[in-house]
Amino acid sequence: MLLLLLLPAGCMHQESHRLIAQTIAPASQSQIAGKHRILVATTRAETPRPGVVFSGNRALATTFAFVDMTVPAVHETGKLERSPSPKVADPARYFAARRLGIYADSQAFSRAISKNIEENGGRALVFVHGFNTGFDSAVYRMTQIVHDAGYKGAPILFTWPSAGRLVDYIYDNNSATASRDALEDLLRLVARSGARRIDIVAHSMGTWVTMEALRQLAITGNRDLGGKLADVVLASPDIDVDVFKTQMRRYGVPDRSFFVLTSRDDRALDLSRFLAGNQARVGGSIDPAELAKYGVIVVDVTDVSSPDRLNHAKFAENPLLVRLLGEGLADSDEPPSADQELVRRINALAGSIGQTIGTAADIVITTPLDVLGAVVE
Repeated sequence: MLLLLLLPAGCMHQESHRLIAQTIAPASQSQIAGKHRILVATTRAETPRPGVVFSGNRALATTFAFVDMTVPAVHETGKLERSPSPKVADPARYFAARRLGIYADSQAFSRAISKNIEENGGRALVFVHGFNTGFDSAVYRMTQIVHDAGYKGAPILFTWPSAGRLVDYIYDNNSATASRDALEDLLRLVARSGARRIDIVAHSMGTWVTMEALRQLAITGNRDLGGKLADVVLASPDIDVDVFKTQMRRYGVPDRSFFVLTSRDDRALDLSRFLAGNQARVGGSIDPAELAKYGVIVVDVTDVSSPDRLNHAKFAENPLLVRLLGEGLADSDEPPSADQELVRRINALAGSIGQTIGTAADIVITTPLDVLGAVVE
């Protein structure tokens, strides 16, 4: 079973982690669908490798940067079109990094956040990637999520030192743990920089460092960042179920929507469970009512299709789910009636996008108010 899980994932991962290409092909404005400046806070060490910028090694201090990205007009929602050659960027056909800069310090980064937030309605989205993710892949994934979700706000990537190799699961887990203070500091920095609403989306092992940071905020008596923390989305959480329960007990019942996306056919979490001594993962095969008791909204997407053979990145790669994510993050500042609002959004999006990528009936929602669960119809 271990080999069957390792082989397809290994084939999917590019060997080169180059982000900045040697050459960039020309592209007209009509060939570009979107331009996005991704703000970056990272605990990765810098590397002299050409175009890679940040490695999977750990740094003692956080570095702040930005990456200017473009999305091609030929892009299809849910897909991440990457150039087959990391040395040549073709913005007309693929996602492309056009420019990268490093801020002198946290104060300069805070000023950049403030300017971006002011231009985008006072909102900020912090994305935390998962296991086996190089710096380049983290930037590409955040760009795709922001673009496909139609998010209007400051996009901030928190990237911790994943080695970007499938065999380094324990290393990645320790790196994520070592980065929890830095993520807590980043969230406080964003709150001080003028954000009126801060949303968090975390994936896979990134949910672990996110929950640890939120737990630490709760211990200090500031779990909602002065009322600025809004929606939290944990996609395919790679967290031991018992550990998650202790984290939620410390954090308390959330005041805003707190989503947990699960899938019983997540093969990557099957591997994680195997490596963890057969301990159930939050994003895998567990009773949703068991989680909903802690005040979270469990969204079971087992029956939603995904181009990912591991079924581990449905939240970003299925057009219905990534658009649903965008709808949720674009909601008003008032906390929604979770069950009714989710039903409305899913039905509307499923009708507008089409039946080939999933329907409302494919998604099962379990809310704290209805721990028996209900299929949305």
